[in-house]
Formats: sequence, C-alpha cells, structure tokens
Amino acid sequence: MSAYDTHRVFNQAPPFVDVNLVTLDQPLLDALTANGVDPVQEGLLSFGEAWGAAERFELGRLANENPPKLRTHNARGERADQVEFHPAWHALMAASMEAGLHASTWDRMGESSAAPQAPARNGAGKTGPGKNLPGANSFQGRGHVARSARLSVISGVEAGHVCPLTMTHASLASLAVAPERLSQWLPFVRSRQYDPRFLPFWEKRSVNLGMGMTEKQGGADVRANTTTAAPVQDDEYEITGHKWFMSAPMCDAFLVLAQAPGGLTCFLVPRFRPDGSVNGLRFQRLKDKLGNRSNASSEVEFVAAFGWRLGDEGRGVRTIISMVQYTRLDCVSGSNGLMRMALAQAIHHARHRMAFGRKLVDQPAMTLVLADLALEMEAITALTLRLAASFDAAGSDPAEAAFARVVTPAAKFFVCKTAPGFIYEALECLGGNGYVEEGPMARLYREAPLNAIWEGPGNIMALDVLRAASREADEMVAVAGQLAEEAGGMPGVAEAAKDLGDALRGDNPEWRARFAADRLAGLATAAALRRSAPAAVAEAWARTRLATPRRIYGANDVGHLAPRLLERALPLI
Repeated sequence: MSAYDTHRVFNQAPPFVDVNLVTLDQPLLDALTANGVDPVQEGLLSFGEAWGAAERFELGRLANENPPKLRTHNARGERADQVEFHPAWHALMAASMEAGLHASTWDRMGESSAAPQAPARNGAGKTGPGKNLPGANSFQGRGHVARSARLSVISGVEAGHVCPLTMTHASLASLAVAPERLSQWLPFVRSRQYDPRFLPFWEKRSVNLGMGMTEKQGGADVRANTTTAAPVQDDEYEITGHKWFMSAPMCDAFLVLAQAPGGLTCFLVPRFRPDGSVNGLRFQRLKDKLGNRSNASSEVEFVAAFGWRLGDEGRGVRTIISMVQYTRLDCVSGSNGLMRMALAQAIHHARHRMAFGRKLVDQPAMTLVLADLALEMEAITALTLRLAASFDAAGSDPAEAAFARVVTPAAKFFVCKTAPGFIYEALECLGGNGYVEEGPMARLYREAPLNAIWEGPGNIMALDVLRAASREADEMVAVAGQLAEEAGGMPGVAEAAKDLGDALRGDNPEWRARFAADRLAGLATAAALRRSAPAAVAEAWARTRLATPRRIYGANDVGHLAPRLLERALPLI
C-alpha cells in the first residue's frame, strides 16, 4: 500500500452545503402554509438557497474562529471603546439586514413625515409618529411568521450575529412610548443598508440597537439595579453606573434601565451625544463565553452618560417588557433553527456513512433515534410558527393577543430547554466527527444553552406562566380551553389540560411552576401540530410526549413512522 493510499479519504459524508435550507424542510413548509404564509410569494425559497450556500457556512465558521476584539484606547492613549469584527461578521450582518431580519415586521406601520434629523438639545423639532406605529405591549407588527422562519434558517448557519438583529427589531416596541424618539430613529432602524461605521446616528445609513439591563448584584432581579439617572432637562438624563452584561456593544444606542428619582426607568443611551461628541460609555471587557463567540457581549461603565427617558419614571420594567416579549419569540425561533441544522447534519451523515456493512440510517437503532429527533423537530417547528402567527394577529384579535401573552413564556421554556439535549443527541449521531471543531455540530452544541438563559431563564419563564394565570385568570382559562379543544381527541390532551388546571389552582403553585409551564407548552404544541402536521405525526407526538412520560430519544415508539419522518425532515438529495 502506498503512502497515498493510506490517506485516501472514503466513507465520509460530503459537506452539507449548497443546499436549499427551506425546500429541504417539509415541516417548515407545512407550518408556513398552515399559518397563512406562501413560501414562494414571500421569497423564502430563494432565501433558503442563499443561506444554504457553501459561502454562508464558511462565513459562519470564520466569524466564530475570529471573535470580536475590544479596543479601549487608540494609539495616542485616548478612549476608543470600539469593538472590531472580522469581515465575515460584517458580511453576515449585511446579508441579514438586506433581508430585513432587523426590522421587517414594522415595514407596514405608519410613517412619520419628519425627515431624519439630529436630535435638538432643547427638544425642538419633535414630531410624532404615525398613529399605527407599534405601542408598548401591543404586539402590532406584521410578518412575524415569515420572519420567524428566516430567523430560524440563519440561526442554523451562524447564530451569533442574530443578537443585534433581535435587539434592533424588538426595540421599536419600547421606543413607541416616546414618539419623538421613535420618529428620529425609525428611518434608520428600517434601513436595509448595513452601516457599521462609528458615527452619530444621524450621519449613518442605518443603525442597530442593543440593551443593557443586568447588573452584578441583580441579575434577573432588575429592581435591585443601582445605576442612577439624574434629570438634566426635559427627557434628558445623566446616567452613572455599571452593567454586568450589555448585549451587542457595537450598536448605535442601547435601552438601559436605571434608577431615576421616581424609580426604575428605561432610557435610550446613544453612542454619541446630541452635540456629536462621544458619549460616556466605557467598555471594561468583552465576556469570554461558552458559545456565541462571534457576537460581542460586554461589561460597561456609564460615566455621566447622556440618555433620553423612555416613558414615565418608575415604569422602566413595563416599558422594556414589551421589547422583551419580542426577543423571547426570537429565542424560540433561534433554538428552532439550531435544532433544525443539527438534525439535518445528523440525517445527512447517517445516509452517507457505512458501518457494519450498512448505511447508518439503515441500522434500526440509529433509524429510531433519527426518527424520534425528527418527530420532536416537527413539534418544535409547528409550535414556533404558531406562536409567531399569534403575534401577527394580536393587533386585531383579542384571543390571539391572549395566546401570545400566555404561551410565549411556556414556549420559550419548552423549546429553548429542549435544544441542548436534542443537539447533543444529533451530535452523537456523528460520533467523533460531531465533537471536533471542523464541522458545525460543536458550535451548535455550545450555542444551544444560550437562548434558554437570554430574556429570562427557565424559572423566570415558569413563574411568568403563573403570573399570567394569577393576573389574567380568565385569559389563561380561555387559552387553555382553546388549546385543549384544538388538540382534542389526541392522546394525553385531556390529562394535560387537567394537570395544568390542578397545578395553577394548587395551594402553593410555585412548587409546580415548571410542571405547569411544561403542560401548557405540551398543549400548545399538540394544538400546533394538529394545525400543520399530518395527523399520524401529530398523534405520535401526543402519544409519546403527553399520554406517556417522554423517554430518551430512540426509546419512544415511533418506528412505524420512521421512513415518513426522515423523508419529511430531509428529502434525499
């Protein structure tokens, strides 16, 4: 045997690239149609082709292998406080912004007649936005279903750059409480021309917005924040303090919580003051994270930083929670995309890899694992797009608005917590090939826990379900009844509905908060599957997840559906 022969590569799967990430996903196509979106008319097929190109996958690899760097000072010793990114990051951002991932659901809302302008120090020149712009807690965007599908696709290719897209998109819900700020920033937010230059926002083609809530001593308990905001004049304040996590520090402005004289308040803090000078944001360091390596997360000091108040003093949580509701939907969509890519990689590998004389996909134990993962993916996709549809309809349908409020925390709880275990199982299907950094599986696995932590971890989501049941009891009853009716007749649905009611009515419901969130998510998922998936698929999920305890992947009785599930998950290519 020659030296050449010893290094001949065979029995390896070809790269999963130059594929259409939408047309190869039948559950996604079905869920889009069921929720009122035509994939062809919406341009999703060409989108799936563009993001399945080898070039996009390579950009994702490069962006993660060359993480951002913080430049606190320039060569002259002056403060710089800028974050530098690899060109791959900028290319991904440009592609996603061109597709509108940062703003598309607001395209149809009312426009302000005011031209873009620099903010006036004296408050002059303030013009209100159109009357149909999104309001706090209103869920009045359009196109959430199509955007959720797009966000899922790009998350599977490279999830790190999703953060500033999500923050920018969601910020308009909070800016709406300050019409003059909204009218100033809206044209720049809506622009599809990515502009990473470090300039005052009124000199740019577009902007991105970030968020800073978390402090060292507070974490999720933002009311414990100590950052202060001193009034200067009108809605202008001077902010001093520290943020332990501030998302996307390269952004042009940030929604920040600080203690004003009247209590915890929300502020818009730009990188540049209205006079064009650099604002007092001093970046201390970038976080060294488990995953999400391409994205920058920072610690920052506010040194007499300029900020505009958004909403009334003391109502900061209420102001920013409207933004958080949108970001939670993105967490669900992002986790859906991570799992989808992991499943596609696993099936693709198993169809090409030989072991013990047969393709892996034809080995019964492996077949069952992949089919069980595919069944879970059907459920996750159906729930994700059904939730997005409720955001679309909420502005005109009170029942859908209630659905969005009640189901969002439960869906985030279920979907984002499912992702790490799901992706691990898919990674194991590749063996050692899944564990090394050359392929995407290791990156997907490191990314998986993040969406469960962002915008409120599991306990916060479960407690939000309880709060919804306590504050809007009639709404919770109506939504649960609707879900049980829509999923009626499937195995375990009646029992799940009873379990949910018992958990919410118990003497100490906090003990069963996670149980309640899990059962609510199960009902919502069963109803979503009944809406978009084949009847046999919906019934199999309910039978193996609701009627009986969920078992480890590959131990649930779905073998009779295996060929159909795998073909729906990834048609032969």
